[in-house]
Amino acid sequence: MSDIVAAAVKTLNEKLDGEGIDGSVKFVIEDEGAVRIDESGASADDSEADCVMTANRETFEGMLGGEIDPTSAFMSGRLKVEGDMGLAMKLGSLLA
Repeated sequence: MSDIVAAAVKTLNEKLDGEGIDGSVKFVIEDEGAVRIDESGASADDSEADCVMTANRETFEGMLGGEIDPTSAFMSGRLKVEGDMGLAMKLGSLLA
């Protein structure tokens, strides 16, 4: 597991504060790996999910740190979303 994925899992679990989400979302960080969030929280996991979001490392770190708005990243093509768009929108507040 890359350092980026490990740090993302830690940060996302802190933001989730012990809670999971209904459904599953996978963040694919290009050239680094994947982070999956589900009812159990965040983990380094590349299994199937209801929604898959793909971004490069810089965009993902910017979203996670609050410097990049996920909606703006999506609209500008820096964030690709496949699957359940409603679930993706719910996670926007988690990343902020």
